[in-house]
Amino acid sequence: MPHDHPHPPEGPIDWKIHGVKVIPGDQLDANTAQTPGMNRQAAINLARVGAQKIWAGTVHIHANAKTGAHHHGPLESVIYVVKGRARMRWGDKLEFTAEAGPGDFIFVPPYVPHQEINASSDETLECVLVRSDNEAVAINLEIEPVEKPETVLWIDPVHRAP
Repeated sequence: MPHDHPHPPEGPIDWKIHGVKVIPGDQLDANTAQTPGMNRQAAINLARVGAQKIWAGTVHIHANAKTGAHHHGPLESVIYVVKGRARMRWGDKLEFTAEAGPGDFIFVPPYVPHQEINASSDETLECVLVRSDNEAVAINLEIEPVEKPETVLWIDPVHRAP
């Protein structure tokens, strides 16, 4: 199966320039959309490494901080919790909730209205974020959330309920 390359296949490819890239954790790009109480930094995107199909970076959410309700259009998102406790709310009225801790992954499908919340009152939530496109799509929503969301435990189609 042929590999897709962002340049014509004729002639040798300079893999030193067009190969693997390592982005040191202390050299991430803070020139991204920011939300009060949060710090986002890009590691992988079109401008930094030529990524065509993904965006990856970090997000630190301060204690007691949260995003507004939003969705990411047609993009899929994956959040990996490094440190702290993440609370996610989602749905038309943010009526569902689930929490994740260090080592947990969160998947957000396209167009899902959601809100990220730091569940801790005294610890920064540190996450790695990956999106299925290099565009920073975020559509803010005006939602009146329900007062008491329903907790949802995830059970995949392969494994039995706990």
